[in-house]
Amino acid sequence: MNTVKQVIDQKVNTIFAVSSSDPVERVLILMRDNRVRSILVIDNGDLVGIVSQGDCAIKVLLPNSNPKQVLVSKIMTANPLTVTPSNSLEECMAIMVHKHIRHLPVIEEKKLVGLISIGDIVKNIMESQDSQIKFLETYIKGHGS
Repeated sequence: MNTVKQVIDQKVNTIFAVSSSDPVERVLILMRDNRVRSILVIDNGDLVGIVSQGDCAIKVLLPNSNPKQVLVSKIMTANPLTVTPSNSLEECMAIMVHKHIRHLPVIEEKKLVGLISIGDIVKNIMESQDSQIKFLETYIKGHGS
């Protein structure tokens, strides 16, 4: 199975981040404008948390709090689970399934290098299966006539 590095190398790896002292409104705007479902929280160059759409909805919008007044630090998941570029996608999938999360920051030598999502993994699996199907079709057609 492929590694995190292979997936990260194939995608445009723009990292969307806020600081823990930003208002949640900034997170919501970044999510809307960039069509992403999680935002990393970085303070002084260090990854300190992650905020998902669910965090915003459940911890801010449902209680009728004002996203302009609630700080990211109040709703973020601090010290998020991370993976390295050498982790397999199978390992990432297992973490996501067991921890009920959809995004994993990727850290290499204490530096944030990307973010991998469940969507990235599913896309990779689908592409891999498509390649295998095409190979088998070619094999069958080439040897069946």
